[in-house]
Amino acid sequence: MPQASAVRALLDQLDAELVGLAPVKGRLRDIAALLLIDQLRAEQGLQSQPPSLHMCFTGNPGTGKTTVALRMAELLRQLGCVRKGHLVAVTRDDLVGQFIGHTAPKTREVLKKAMGGVLFIDEAYYLYKPENERDYGQESIEILLQVMENHRDDLVVILAGYKDRMDGFFASNPGMASRIAHHIDFPDYGEAELMRIAQLMLARLNYRFDAGAEPAFARYLSLRRQQPHFANARSIRNALDRIRLRQATRLFAADRRLTREQLCTLQAEDVLASRVFAATPAEAH
Repeated sequence: MPQASAVRALLDQLDAELVGLAPVKGRLRDIAALLLIDQLRAEQGLQSQPPSLHMCFTGNPGTGKTTVALRMAELLRQLGCVRKGHLVAVTRDDLVGQFIGHTAPKTREVLKKAMGGVLFIDEAYYLYKPENERDYGQESIEILLQVMENHRDDLVVILAGYKDRMDGFFASNPGMASRIAHHIDFPDYGEAELMRIAQLMLARLNYRFDAGAEPAFARYLSLRRQQPHFANARSIRNALDRIRLRQATRLFAADRRLTREQLCTLQAEDVLASRVFAATPAEAH
């Protein structure tokens, strides 16, 4: 099964690239296995029916939903389930117009771009606004439903957002709920996983924490996770950008020739200058 080898290699790459997310990775392997076995059954002349592949990814911001959707598109291309394997990521604003006659062409243009790949709709529940009788989101939903049914052999739709809001969206739109075969929940990262994510992000940019900066950042993580608007890996990336900014200011002020080691090393003072260490629980960053 040469195709299986390529799929396993892609799944192993995903496993190496993404910290944590064991339940998510397990579901992806299950889906890949089902598709491969289904293809083998068809080759042997056994009863075979291609499964529905439309999905819902739920979880808080920064838990890897878009990244996994990108890898899913590539995986489906390897399996021959879509022609191109590209990802088109959109929100309500890309699909819904503001006046009569505007929504249908906007939605169809997005679907045209996504055909042959994966359409990823973030915060999909914003498509449905029953409290506003002049809202055109329902028109977009109806077009999506039709295309999801008629072109499911050439387009996979992934809806994403907070779990409770997506549950409400499906309760109000049973036609959409019936077309979503796979519901995958993305858990928040633990502190050890967030530290590992930070280290990987720094390594890609040729930075590292020194002996004092690493425990300082661990303290930062513990405090920041308790504050509002914490967005998992997204917040880690933003925090590292600010730490690098403070390091650059410190090195620039030194006004001397800098070594490679100095350019690559983040110190405890770069971390401890964060407002998080002096902030009240109601404050962020």
